[in-house]
Amino acid sequence: MQLQFRSWMLAALTLLVVFLIFADISEIEEEIGNSGGRGTIRSAVNGLHSKSNRAEVVINGSSSPAVVDRSNESIKHNIQSASTKWRHNQTLSLRIRKQILKFLDAEKDISVLKGTLKPGDIIHYIFDRDSTMNVSQNLYELLPRTSPLKNKHFRTCAIVGNSGVLLNSGCGQEIDTHSFVIRRTGRCQPTASFLGVHGKKSSAVCRGRPWLCCLLITYLGVQLPFPGLSFIICKTSRCNLAPVQEYARDVGLKTDLVTMNPSVIQRAFEDLVNATWREKLLQRLHSLNGSILWIPAFMARGGKERVEWVNELILKHRVNVRTAYPSLRLLHAVRGYWLTNKVHIKRPTTGLLMYTLATRFCNQIYLYGFWPFPLDQSQNPVKYHYYDSLKYGYTSQASPHTMPLEFKALKSLHDQGALKLTVGQCDGAT
Repeated sequence: MQLQFRSWMLAALTLLVVFLIFADISEIEEEIGNSGGRGTIRSAVNGLHSKSNRAEVVINGSSSPAVVDRSNESIKHNIQSASTKWRHNQTLSLRIRKQILKFLDAEKDISVLKGTLKPGDIIHYIFDRDSTMNVSQNLYELLPRTSPLKNKHFRTCAIVGNSGVLLNSGCGQEIDTHSFVIRRTGRCQPTASFLGVHGKKSSAVCRGRPWLCCLLITYLGVQLPFPGLSFIICKTSRCNLAPVQEYARDVGLKTDLVTMNPSVIQRAFEDLVNATWREKLLQRLHSLNGSILWIPAFMARGGKERVEWVNELILKHRVNVRTAYPSLRLLHAVRGYWLTNKVHIKRPTTGLLMYTLATRFCNQIYLYGFWPFPLDQSQNPVKYHYYDSLKYGYTSQASPHTMPLEFKALKSLHDQGALKLTVGQCDGAT
């Protein structure tokens, strides 16, 4: 009887899995059909018309609120013309800095310090409050004694995103001239690869139920036939500490701070399963050569083991990096600032986090590689990352971020002179 019950349960679960897979396939096929099409960017922009997605940047003390323009034509023309006319508004930049200081202080919140924790201390994860971690000896050893940005101030700072809009921009030389350069890792997502009935290979982000995609490939090795497809293979995407050497003309080489999500170890370095992958990660860490390595170690419980692996490599091989582990309050403080200014984001992206922090120690802030749309201003296709072929649903409800909304807020600040947003070729690029 017990064996029969288990058989029925297995059959029911199998049917449920098949149903969910078909639902996901329809979503992914729709995304493939829309990727690179005008409808995608149009829907991204039109989605900002709703009240819940309203993006206003209201700076206290300004004579009028800066309401983000929602038309795609505005993006296409206003940024393009503004790139040659842009003037830094120092008064506004100082006002924004003072406002943000009411919510957080980048000098303190950029990293937890050694004096505030000791080995064995218990920490609740930011996104998994019911789960805890113990501060390890390795983590304690790498906590900075003083803030890596203590008493630091820079005339200009560049924050370099990962959008394919950087390709053929010729911005590398300009980026490298800035006093301080911040780079960030790409977002890791499960992907599905297809071989269609006509033999054309495609890939797309697994939206809606990425856990199912990962479960099937990781634990079951599933390759199932579906109507209209020869086969489907679910797999994890390649995200990385964004490469710069082979793209130096467009993205530059200089790096003073780079972010590293713990999931990078799983997605890009195969969880360090052997010496080859450990060596690849070690080489990448050595290439940072004295930069600040910013690791969000306290976000979610899944990253604990991977953070430990990285910490162990850094200590064992005496890697020349300055480690930083953001404070437990940083993410909520940044979100609180933007919500107060009527930018109704879900969870701030790393790019928005870096801009918010940079207001504390940078006089002028320049953004490159921020473009959350599949088409550029000339309606040419834009890769999600400049260094891979991953696709992404910018307006997907499953995403923890609201990238187009963040972009509108940053564009508003660009128009006011608080920051400079470059989304095309840089001046002097050939």
